[in-house]
Order: sequence, then C-alpha cells, then structure tokens
Amino acid sequence: MKLPQIFLTFFLLIFSITVFAGELFVSATTGKNSNPGTMEAPLKGLWKAIAKAAPGDTILVAEGSYYGKMSCGWISVDKPLLIYGGYSKDFQQRDPQKFHTFIRPKNAQNGTKPVFASMTVDTRKYGPEAMTVINGFIFDHTDANNYHATEGKPEGVAEGMLMLPPSKGSKPIASIDRGLLHTNSDGVLSISDCLFLNASNHALNINHFSGTIQIKNNLFIGSRMAAVDAKSTNGKPFAVDLDFSNNTVLFTWTRTKGFEDMGYGFRVNTGITTKIMNNIFGFSCMAGIDNTRGNPKQKSVVLENNIFFLNKKSDLTLTVSPNILYAKVEDESFEDIEEVEGMATVADNRSLKDPAIFKGIIDENYLRGFLSASYTEKVEYDENSPINQFREMFGLNKQGKITSKVSMFANPYPFESALKFWGAVKGCGAQNPSKPQ
Repeated sequence: MKLPQIFLTFFLLIFSITVFAGELFVSATTGKNSNPGTMEAPLKGLWKAIAKAAPGDTILVAEGSYYGKMSCGWISVDKPLLIYGGYSKDFQQRDPQKFHTFIRPKNAQNGTKPVFASMTVDTRKYGPEAMTVINGFIFDHTDANNYHATEGKPEGVAEGMLMLPPSKGSKPIASIDRGLLHTNSDGVLSISDCLFLNASNHALNINHFSGTIQIKNNLFIGSRMAAVDAKSTNGKPFAVDLDFSNNTVLFTWTRTKGFEDMGYGFRVNTGITTKIMNNIFGFSCMAGIDNTRGNPKQKSVVLENNIFFLNKKSDLTLTVSPNILYAKVEDESFEDIEEVEGMATVADNRSLKDPAIFKGIIDENYLRGFLSASYTEKVEYDENSPINQFREMFGLNKQGKITSKVSMFANPYPFESALKFWGAVKGCGAQNPSKPQ
C-alpha cells in the first residue's frame, strides 16, 4: 500500500521540478547576485541571470534600472532566452506600463560604452532552433546622451540639440552614439511591448541569419538615423521572414544636424520577406519607410493598413530604376506602387484623418520645434584680412569662416509624454502592452 504513495510523491517532485526549472527572477531593488534566482530570492543583475541561465530559459525582470556587469552600462545576451520585463517587485503583477524596467545607461558609463548597443543579442551560433524574446523593456538613451545647453533649443523644450562625439554639451562625457538594441541572431527573434526612446544611433539594428523576426507592439520615439534597420546575413534570398506590425514610430532624426541623410522610420532590406502592417509612421525627417537599398528582385514587401503623417520628405522612398521615388500616401498613384518590383501588396494605407487624436498626448512644444526645424550656414570670407595676407605671404591657402546654426536636432523627447503614445490610435500602432501567453 505504501509503494504507490512513494511513486506518487516521486512523480509530484519530478513534475514540480519540470514546471519551475528554467525560470529565473531578477530584481534590481530586492535581489542579490548571491541568491539562487527564485521568486522569493531573486538575483540583482540581469547580466547575472543571463550568465546563470541555460539556453531556452525564461528570465522575469522586476521594475528598476539594469546597467550590466560592474555597472558598465550595457548588457550582452549570449544565448537564446525569453526575457520579460515589467514585473512588480514581488512578481505578483506584470504591467510594463506601470512597472518600468529600464535599460537606461548614464552619461558617466559612456567611458565603458558598448561596441554595438546598450543591449546586444548574439545567438547566431545556436542556429535555426534558437528562440529569443525581449518583451516589456524601456530602452532609453536620454541620460547617456549629451545635449547642448542653449543651441537648438526651441521654446518650451527642456534640452538643446544632441551633441555628436567628440563634441560635448552640458555633461562631462560625449554622447554614447551606439544603438539601443543590436542583434546577431538566428531562428526566432521576438521583440515586443518595448519603448525605444531617444536613441543616439539606430534604435533597433538587427542582423538575422534565418528564420523569423517579429517586431510587434513597440514605441520608437526620438530615434536618430533610423528606428529599425533589419538585415539578412544569409546571402540567400528570402531566408528571413520579418513581421513589423502594430508599432508606433515617431520623430526620427537625420544622421547629422545638417539634415543631409538618413532619418527613416523603417528600412527595408534585401533577402527578407517583409510584412509592414498596422503601424503608425509620423514625423520622420526623411521618410517613414525607406525601400531604396539592395536588389528589388530579392525583396517581397507587404505594406498594408499603415497610417502615415507629417513625414517631411515622403512617407515611402523606393527605387524605380534608375531613380528614387518619393511617395506620399495621399498621392492618387500610391496604390500603384504595388506594380513596382519587390512590392507584393500595397493596400489600405492612409493619412491620419484626425490629428486631434494626439491632443493632450503629444508634447506640443516638441512638436512645434520639430515642424519648424531648420539648418543654416553663414560663410564669412575676406581675402584681404590681415590673417589671409599673412597666410599668402607664406604660401598658405586663404581661409574663411563657416558658422552653422540649427533650430532643433534630436533633442530628447520627454519620457512621461512618450508613455502616452500607448494605445493612442485604437487598432493601429502600439496598443497597451500585453502579458506573455
């Protein structure tokens, strides 16, 4: 009679180990790195949990800021893991909108800044079976960047223009000039329910070898150069499927303060089957979507049910050999883009019909500054000035002086205002962050 009870006890023990194995808990405020990483005794550092985890494990991260090993300011994910932020300190609740989980380096940490980004995912060696999830985090470069105290500072905007290295503004160390999240990945890569804020370089730069990329339900606010640039590293066409849906992409700035190039919300690349659906693209300095790179024959792009508004150059740029076409969604011929090589479907894209939707949501001072953002140069040259006469005497070239001025450039968008964009447009763009299934 006792033998079945022994077997039952053994079965329950094995079952409990199976259920709870592979789960690690992290809390910056209540954890210790000497803890086992359970719910009751969480680890302190996200980097420590990553080092402790086995491929395929799940890491649950409570609210707080995470800076990496020895507070270096960056985190490396070197194996496929499922990492979820947005938990309360006791892990009894999950709400990324309420329990903010930050990857938010400080300016002082730029002395040990990363090679690629504040979080780097490197799972390429694990092959096509790898599965990586990043969900419910706030990636923010506001504190790591350096902004000018007075130049390029519109009325009502808290900080001046972004200072690019080696130039400095009001902080002691130059801006980080790295991405927010970078990957060298394979298999399944899922990035969702995240806020990417004030990236001083690309917000999200993906190099994926094969399989699936899912970028869903994220906010990309205040990125420099491009919000999302996802590339296939396979060398073979259509080895990667990319689903970019229900994201809100706003205020994407150019590479330099002269507004010469870049400034794209999303970049389409060769070798990828790309679905761009139910997104909002607004306030790009150049274009909401750039489709000018690579071979159109090695692209398949579905562009459906997206909202575009106030992108300065165009909503979509694409190659119509040998030229670049700048297209606005309100153009009568926009649906004809489906006939362009590489464009599989173009349907139901539209302009924002009611800008009042963003009333009380968007930072109005920032908006006014962006809409009137400009760059000017003034050249001063006097060939008969004393210094130029002196230079001529010694066979040196005469010189002038160029003074540049910008009204606004990549100023930091305020964090609290950025949070308001969750669910701003029902059914399109980023909705309220969901819980993992």
